Amino acid sequence: MRFWFPIVVLTAITGVAMSNKAEEKKSYAKPSEEELKKKLSPLQYQVTQHEGTEKPFDNEYWDNKRAGIYVDVVTGEPLFSSLDKYDSGTGWPSFTKTIDEDAVKTRTDLKLFMPRTEVLSKHGGSHLGHVFDDGPGPSGQRFCMNSAALRFIPLEDLEKEGYGRYLKLFKQQPAK
Repeated sequence: MRFWFPIVVLTAITGVAMSNKAEEKKSYAKPSEEELKKKLSPLQYQVTQHEGTEKPFDNEYWDNKRAGIYVDVVTGEPLFSSLDKYDSGTGWPSFTKTIDEDAVKTRTDLKLFMPRTEVLSKHGGSHLGHVFDDGPGPSGQRFCMNSAALRFIPLEDLEKEGYGRYLKLFKQQPAK
């Protein structure tokens, strides 16, 4: 019990435990329809809310090579890391895996000539893109995402934006 006070004082001074608590309490609730229409561009709204697709090679992140994470533009849910991003040649940001095992949910999409697996954000239900079994690496998956569904948080801003817990990913591996 006698060590409690110094730890509390140290936490108050450094803010470390407080920022971790703030991250734990972060809510990823989907805003109201009215708020979404104000917050999102027409393209972001079309892609995330009406399962749209942006143009290949003409979107914000297809060629982004900076270190950081990608979050749902609607809710802020962490989705992908730049460490798992690769050039698939498709013109859309592609990833070999999600940032966490349960970061997204999937469902079968029957809109085209063959079934595809649609990828949605777990809490907001935002349409993000599709996952295919033609990717590299051990999983063989290619998460082909729409830039309009994502917001990029650069490595240097992770702590400031409330995603400090993902800094450890970049300490384990060199940033691309």
